[in-house]
Amino acid sequence: MLTKRIIPCLDIKNGETVKGVNFVDLRSAGDPVELAKQYVIQGADELVFLDITATVEARKTLVSLVEKVAAAINIPFTVGGGISTIQDVDALLNAGADKVSINSSAVRNPNLINEFSKQFGSQCIVVAIDTKMEDDWKVYVKGGREATPIYTKNWAREIQERGGGEILLTSMNNDGTKKGFALDITKWCAENVAIPIIASGGAGNKQHFADVFSLAHADAALAASVFHFGEIPIPELKKYLKANEINIRI
Repeated sequence: MLTKRIIPCLDIKNGETVKGVNFVDLRSAGDPVELAKQYVIQGADELVFLDITATVEARKTLVSLVEKVAAAINIPFTVGGGISTIQDVDALLNAGADKVSINSSAVRNPNLINEFSKQFGSQCIVVAIDTKMEDDWKVYVKGGREATPIYTKNWAREIQERGGGEILLTSMNNDGTKKGFALDITKWCAENVAIPIIASGGAGNKQHFADVFSLAHADAALAASVFHFGEIPIPELKKYLKANEINIRI
């Protein structure tokens, strides 16, 4: 059985780490390079860096900051924000990213998933889905600002078919609420799509992580504020999960 992964997420705006609730009301959470170093010491399995306003501001991810973070860590590192061309992916992988995360650009042009996975290998390509419950779970783009008519379940299947390596699934309803992950859509994706599912949005206590692994079968769980503000130390979380018979690397 594959070990489950714990992944802190650095949401970056204007070069600093921020965190909000339901994708708004952002507050500062500190220097990304220093946070990244701390997460390596604490035993995080991977790190995700999302330049959350790159798409809205129609610019590229901050490559210089990616280089600084990559130089400070020795765990797998995924970078997203404003990625829409082969050159963008190439620049970020050369800056030290191990994987890239695409979201709005993939929804606009799904063939990007095919192109990127063919050029760089599917193991490098994470497709992020920002999803919100309406009549069913629907896909949102532009940092959660713009609704689409696309159903999340259909899009998750298409991502796999086009060669995406992983799906980073964020429930906008749960994001920042600390009331738990969206177990229903996470479970559906984990059971109906053959690539790994990273659950995101809603972590508030250790039991929430246990639930998303044992009940929803996520392959990894991503969180931000509970890690950034020291509410759940990663070593404590991993011991708790181990005690609950969840296969985790300590």
